[in-house]
Amino acid sequence: MTSAHRQQVHVPGERAGGTAQEILSTIPPSQIAAIVRPVAGRMITEIVKEIRASVPAYGQPRDDELTQLLVASVERAVRRLVDGKDTPRTDGRTNEDWFRRIGRMEYYAGRSMDAMQTAVRIGTRVAWRHLWRAGAAAGVPSSTFNTLADALFHYSDELSAAAIAGHSEAQARADGTAERIRQRLVRMILADPPISPQAIADLAADAGWTMPDSVALVAVDQRPGQRPLQASAFGPDVLADADRAEPCLVLGQPERHFSELRRTLRGRLAAVGPLVPIPQAVKSLECAHKALELGRKGVLPSSGVIDCSEHLPTLAIHADEFILKQLTERAFRPFADLTTRQRSRLSETLRAWLDAGGGISDVAARLDVHPQTVRYRMNQITNLLGGTLDNPDERFLLDIALRAVHVRGSDGSDIRL
Repeated sequence: MTSAHRQQVHVPGERAGGTAQEILSTIPPSQIAAIVRPVAGRMITEIVKEIRASVPAYGQPRDDELTQLLVASVERAVRRLVDGKDTPRTDGRTNEDWFRRIGRMEYYAGRSMDAMQTAVRIGTRVAWRHLWRAGAAAGVPSSTFNTLADALFHYSDELSAAAIAGHSEAQARADGTAERIRQRLVRMILADPPISPQAIADLAADAGWTMPDSVALVAVDQRPGQRPLQASAFGPDVLADADRAEPCLVLGQPERHFSELRRTLRGRLAAVGPLVPIPQAVKSLECAHKALELGRKGVLPSSGVIDCSEHLPTLAIHADEFILKQLTERAFRPFADLTTRQRSRLSETLRAWLDAGGGISDVAARLDVHPQTVRYRMNQITNLLGGTLDNPDERFLLDIALRAVHVRGSDGSDIRL
């Protein structure tokens, strides 16, 4: 084939329509095999050699991984010509999948698509040189050469397009990459069983997060209709996983972030768990979740940011709702036959008496009633409880039960005095 003829088949306007696969399907497989198979090995070797010599990005010495990737890519491209179709290889990827991946890798390596496109052009030129010589030696008709040239140059365009698409995808996702790493770090910190400290430290370095000795976890209420939480709203010192049903944050120094949290989370209910060593982070989050639950019930503040460290007694009392219910029912069983009004009046008096350490005058002052009224009510309570008030353990349980029903409001009517 003359140089003029080769230029003619390269002209885009003269290429056949359709994809490379559709064009190749018009050539008998035996003719493709006769042209490609005898020269495939030499062609691959020379393509790799010329790309490494002509494209600086792929010519770095001792970069075995990049060389292997380049060889694998060329082998896949040549195999596509031999097969005449783009079927997934043993790794499950089609050539389009593979070259999209190469495009992404080029972006992550900090390179533009110039090197890849240059490599594809070189590979196409070298491939055509080998195919022309092999076809001429085999006596392949010129019509087959024309069709093969069209297929080859369509094919190179398709590979370039796939790589460019992968490069563009990686670039489009780049802004979110740091957030995904930080989200993954949150999930590693909360893993149960715990992840090794070194693995967490390594990922923290990748995320640009200075790992503290202790952390406090924040649970954020996400209600229907509320806009999704934006992880980027909290600054570099705060980790966030906004994709949970209840989004959570990781704080290294919670006291520094309270005012910022209240401002950023305005209109939402949130709870900051206790400060704990990183291996116990999941416990801090469990505590924060419990505080959210109690906030929704009205036991703790139902708006704003709840600081669990300020509500530990209430959280302890409500740590196990089943046991709490059993305890309160047992404590107040002697009052079951009283009217609601009587139970309310005596519960108020008993709680004031326990808080005041048994001082009648102090109780009367707290309740704004006459001391004699307090004596009368306490006599009723003593008769109902028997010797319970003389037992420190029983007084302690009564105190817990009274505090529980006090903060429950109407929700605790079934166990209120």
